Amino acid sequence: MIPQRFIIAFVICHLSFVIGFSQGNRLSTQNKRAEKCFTSALDFYQAKNYEKALNDLKKATELDPEFTEAYILQGDIFVENREYEKAIDFYQKAIKTNNPFSPNLYYILANIQLSSGRYSYARLNFQRFLEIDKIPEQKKQQSLASIRNCEFALRCIEHPVPFSPVNMGDSINSQYDEYINAITADEEMLYFTRLNPINEQTSDKSQNGEEDFYVAYRIDSTWLQAVNLGPPINTHGNEGALCISPDGKLLFFAACERPDGYGRCDLYWSHRFGDRWSEPENLGPVVNSPQWDSQPSLSSDGKTLYFASNRPGGKGSSDIWKTELRPDEQWSTPVNLGDSINTRDKEMAPFIHPDDQTLYFSSKGLPGMGGLDLFYSRKDVNGQWKRSVNMGYPINTYADEITLVVNAKGNLAYISSDKLGGKGRQDIYKFPLYKEAQPLLTTYFKGIVYDAETKVKLDARFELIDLSSAKTLAESNSDRFTGEFFLILPSERNYALNVSKDGYLFYSDNFSLTGTNSKKTPFIKNIPLKPIRVGEAVVLKNIFFDTDLFVLKDESIVELQRLLGLLQKNPRLRIELSGHTDNIGSEAHNLELSGNRANAVYEYLIRHGVAATRLTHTGYGFSQPIDSNATEQGRANNRRTEFKVIGN
Repeated sequence: MIPQRFIIAFVICHLSFVIGFSQGNRLSTQNKRAEKCFTSALDFYQAKNYEKALNDLKKATELDPEFTEAYILQGDIFVENREYEKAIDFYQKAIKTNNPFSPNLYYILANIQLSSGRYSYARLNFQRFLEIDKIPEQKKQQSLASIRNCEFALRCIEHPVPFSPVNMGDSINSQYDEYINAITADEEMLYFTRLNPINEQTSDKSQNGEEDFYVAYRIDSTWLQAVNLGPPINTHGNEGALCISPDGKLLFFAACERPDGYGRCDLYWSHRFGDRWSEPENLGPVVNSPQWDSQPSLSSDGKTLYFASNRPGGKGSSDIWKTELRPDEQWSTPVNLGDSINTRDKEMAPFIHPDDQTLYFSSKGLPGMGGLDLFYSRKDVNGQWKRSVNMGYPINTYADEITLVVNAKGNLAYISSDKLGGKGRQDIYKFPLYKEAQPLLTTYFKGIVYDAETKVKLDARFELIDLSSAKTLAESNSDRFTGEFFLILPSERNYALNVSKDGYLFYSDNFSLTGTNSKKTPFIKNIPLKPIRVGEAVVLKNIFFDTDLFVLKDESIVELQRLLGLLQKNPRLRIELSGHTDNIGSEAHNLELSGNRANAVYEYLIRHGVAATRLTHTGYGFSQPIDSNATEQGRANNRRTEFKVIGN
């Protein structure tokens, strides 16, 4: 499929040709009857009666097989009809006549050949065009870039990447156009855009339709029939380019020509409460510009929104930008992603993977197969984007490849395409993503938060913290109606998790996803929060000591600060700090070790302003196991630090 910009360029060339002839320029034919047929064809061409124009042009070339302009005009007509193979054939016939013709014909022919995958022929005709004297500098540079694309494409074809797309089937795809938008990290919901005809009673797909969002749910391995996302997200206008936060609570999308818009297309967001979405809100004039802003993609921590825009200040016709959510819950002024991603041409459709390290996007300006190609880039250790990598052939082709979505595991990708057969013009496909293009491994933690006594679902605060840096990586709340929560866990990190709610003791956990502990299996766990009540105890899972020692490790600071915050927020709270061991070693040694460890936490709290009258500490050795000492995992669970409420 040749991009529309080439069509516009061709039309300009056609009009110049027609005007030139009407001003009396000499034609290549001496045959008066052929010239008369050509003149008649021009009239039909200008009236857009292409069928009669082609009939007259056929007669003209039968009368004079060397009639160059008649072949050119036939090629022009087939370009406007998007019959590019026929256009190539007639332009080549024009060249073979060896009669004078516009040197631009080599340039036009080469662009069509490049855009239809005839790379060797395209390279040859670009080279022929460059041999012409006094060609415009812009076309010269474009031709040189196109030659590089041809050579790049030929190398890619010689070294294809694995690609085995599978149509998503009748539950997702229809006779209309479907465009992939997002898939949740647990792969249980798939969101996409469908272009429905304006008149539902017809199947006329040539007319402009209405774009709406749909969602399909997966039960076991079967996708159920997709359903319209409905109001207030969908309206009678067009909605497109949806993304959704990993916990499924925030939805971002683009909408155009709305009364509250700041430009041609703006970014909007909506919050989910239970099974209902809030009325979408415009992200405002800080994020949106007077131009086109679209195709949002949200980072897994919910703090960075990537999007495409053709606003001033970019590097090309459209660039990829980012805006960050500030502590005051306002979005920052967008920043361009820079030269590693953006070029002087078009970049669009960013997709930031849940690993928050790998960005997939579409580009026309980077070396590719001729149209928009799919690329990926990864952050370096300083958080800067590294050189972008073309995803290769046959994922990329001579046509435009625009949107790619990758699952959280990183092993499966989704695209929309009209080149693979299918049920409509654009269908959604999935395919295994080859190793080199895969993101970092991620998994997830999900479940329900509830009151340990009443079983009532709770709206609780979640904080996911990198233990090595003490940096908060993600913050969210469980759903206030269902208690559901969802957190993405990229690999190669050790995490502390804290769940808190006023009036309750906090819950802590840790996830070690480094080295041999890195895993794909998700963590599914429901969390009971205990009301602040005398006798209730909490295991501090992120308090760490070296083996047989009682000096607090740096990774313990996150948990100690959480305990300190609980005591500060509840000034009447009194607690007992206790240390516990496994049964390896003597009873006396374990009593002493556990007591020293409890004392280390006690001294930290005292140093940070907690009154000694509110604290006690003791060591219990291995006298109070919570698991079997017959296994290593059981012994690890028994080696713990706890606190218990002794007064409030």
